[in-house]
Amino acid sequence: MAQTALPTPEIRAELAARVDSITARAPATHPGEIALELETIRRIAHQNGIRPAVTVIHALDSALARGECGALVQGWLAILRDAVDCDFAEASADTLFAAACSVRLNG
Repeated sequence: MAQTALPTPEIRAELAARVDSITARAPATHPGEIALELETIRRIAHQNGIRPAVTVIHALDSALARGECGALVQGWLAILRDAVDCDFAEASADTLFAAACSVRLNG
């Protein structure tokens, strides 16, 4: 498998802006709409090798499917924002964010 180049600052900025936009509108947005927007972020993150963001989006999708909303979704979006900004390309960053998601899921 070919190694993905590190994401450009512009890609990270675009993803951060998308997350910030969802965060600002989340309280008044239907979970299905949030999920659609997250899919776009997931696709871009996947294409650019930002695996921590992909990991968090999978967990956030599960949270939305369970009916989480409001402050709970805001917390998930904060973790996603951190994952988008993460400079680590190694698998260890993905593992760290997966662990953070697990803690959040399981309390």
